[in-house]
Amino acid sequence: MNRPKPAQRPKQRGAVRSAFGTLAALAAALLLGACATPLPEGSFEQRLAGSGRPVVVFQSGLGDGLGVWSAVQQGLPGNLTSVAFSRAGVGQSPAAEGERSACRIAAEQRQMLQRAGLRPPYVLVGHSLGGLYQYAFARLYPAEVAGIVLLDPTHPQHWQRLQQEAPASAALVRVARLSPAFTRTMRREFDDQARCLDTLAARPMPPLPARLLVRGGFVPPDVGAFERVVRELWVDWARELGVPAATPVPGAGHYIQRDRPREVIKAIAEVASARG
Repeated sequence: MNRPKPAQRPKQRGAVRSAFGTLAALAAALLLGACATPLPEGSFEQRLAGSGRPVVVFQSGLGDGLGVWSAVQQGLPGNLTSVAFSRAGVGQSPAAEGERSACRIAAEQRQMLQRAGLRPPYVLVGHSLGGLYQYAFARLYPAEVAGIVLLDPTHPQHWQRLQQEAPASAALVRVARLSPAFTRTMRREFDDQARCLDTLAARPMPPLPARLLVRGGFVPPDVGAFERVVRELWVDWARELGVPAATPVPGAGHYIQRDRPREVIKAIAEVASARG
């Protein structure tokens, strides 16, 4: 059997993790899913904490399950209800058929919240590609959203801009997409990320309390063209969310919720308390 040499895999994984937050803790999630009793179709692996309103809803990046939010969820004030979950096809959650666009995933999140009896308003928290999904939720269901906190989010134009302006980084992502570490669910989400952008563009972003937290700096292979594209998209994100600027978190890489959970907890608490 021909397999990629071990020395090639870190480079591929690093490129995709930086672009879409994909592969951190993926192996652990797959192992847990293999050992666990499968959930019924349409169910989601989830973890609830706290009580009170609004409800904080965590949405993970590509390939990540609910575990990436452990430190943040445990550190939230007890008077806030919070829910972290694994999307369809991740962790113990059964895979779903059909498109995996941001609009579809936002709708599935809404159904999950309704089935769990968690009524709005919601403070939406999203990391990487999960940030795009929470952005879609806010545009599709604005009356149900109390605020939004995005962590190094994937911009709606991220993949298009990357291909046009950072072709070397885009090439690494394409190679990684074909690697065994990229599951079928991950490929479908990656391929469908731009499918409903016209739908979202037709709906105004509601004025909301918001925070935009981004990595504190870039390291190889993310410097150069990739960094320039991402920094320009941060400016557009800030304009879209109605915040003065993106807030870099010193000492944090792409996984801000792991590297600096206290900063994320603070941002969530500020947004939750600012709702009208």
